[in-house]
Amino acid sequence: MAIVWGLAMLALISWGVMVGLWGGGWWRANQRIPVAMGADLATPCPTVAVVIPARNEADVLPESLRSLLLQDYPGELTIVLVDDQSTDNTGNVAQSLADELHQRDRFTVLTGQPLPPGWTGKLWAMEQGVQFLQSRDCPPDYVLFTDADIRHDRTNLRQLVGKAEADALDLVSLMVLLRCQSGWEKLLIPAFVFFFQLLYPFPWVNARDRNTAGAAGGCVLLRRSALERIGGVSRIRHALIDDCTLGAAVKEGGPIWLGLSDRTLSLRPYDTLGSIWDMVARTAYTQLHYSPGLLMGTVLGMGLVYLVPPIAMGLGMMTADGGLALVGGVTWGLMALAYWPTLQLYRCSPMRAFTLPLIAFLYTLMTLDSARRHWAGQGGSWKGRVYPRAEG
Repeated sequence: MAIVWGLAMLALISWGVMVGLWGGGWWRANQRIPVAMGADLATPCPTVAVVIPARNEADVLPESLRSLLLQDYPGELTIVLVDDQSTDNTGNVAQSLADELHQRDRFTVLTGQPLPPGWTGKLWAMEQGVQFLQSRDCPPDYVLFTDADIRHDRTNLRQLVGKAEADALDLVSLMVLLRCQSGWEKLLIPAFVFFFQLLYPFPWVNARDRNTAGAAGGCVLLRRSALERIGGVSRIRHALIDDCTLGAAVKEGGPIWLGLSDRTLSLRPYDTLGSIWDMVARTAYTQLHYSPGLLMGTVLGMGLVYLVPPIAMGLGMMTADGGLALVGGVTWGLMALAYWPTLQLYRCSPMRAFTLPLIAFLYTLMTLDSARRHWAGQGGSWKGRVYPRAEG
């Protein structure tokens, strides 16, 4: 019981530090762009080009691409979709939609070239889009990299550019609202965003005097001069975790901003445990730099921080040790309090805040499976491609 007491107190102290001292209030989930941002953009407005890497996305394009073609942005906007070796008629679906909306003049479909060695598929598609833009007489002031499954709020581009211009930022990125409809999504998806905020505290990412950097790859607005400064997309061509690698590269020479959105959202479904499991396992061990030591530390840390509090509370109640039960209960409550703002963002019941120990246990298993896949030579698999190893 002395050991249990020690672990319970250590867990309480850990949560006290995470909530009170770590990340500038990361758990509050309050880094947002005001709705009115960009309404007073100076004329002429900065020019923007959207680059969409797309591989077998024909089913979501009628909704996602339409949202980009119908943006209310007051400046010059062009959209480039790079059809990355799709087999589902992605390119034709995209072009037909642009024609239907009478947007042919500002929309281009590029047929992606075969993937060269040393590149991940998404980044190679992004690189081809950038090369196309650079070949034009007047390259854009900003490039918006966005996934093909993102439905953008009509005002999203105006707000992104307005934020970049108002705060002189080189990069503005949004963690879009992930789909949260199925039972597994409601259990695990808000926690995915919660853990992401813990790893990359948004207030510290946005602070110019801190080295913490990150981005969310589904929606990244990048100043063209900053992209050129870092050496282009090729600077991060090997990265599986390309968004955070890009954010770190840009922040070396200029300020960045990362926030949350409740209006721009992902259409990609994760209806089953297996689909969410694969999403996490694809890059979890990469996040740990393929280090067995960091893997062991992560497993032990997750056990201490998330599992010890409910266990201590239960043991305290079973053994009539009121003090132990109180320490475990307070820590579990602090954990739930930290999780609550993210659940609010996803409009989930506050009672789900107390499921975080179970969720953390599942994510720990996913991380262990990610390491197993790496050791088995399976690496990160995505869209029919397997990447044995990548840094960043």
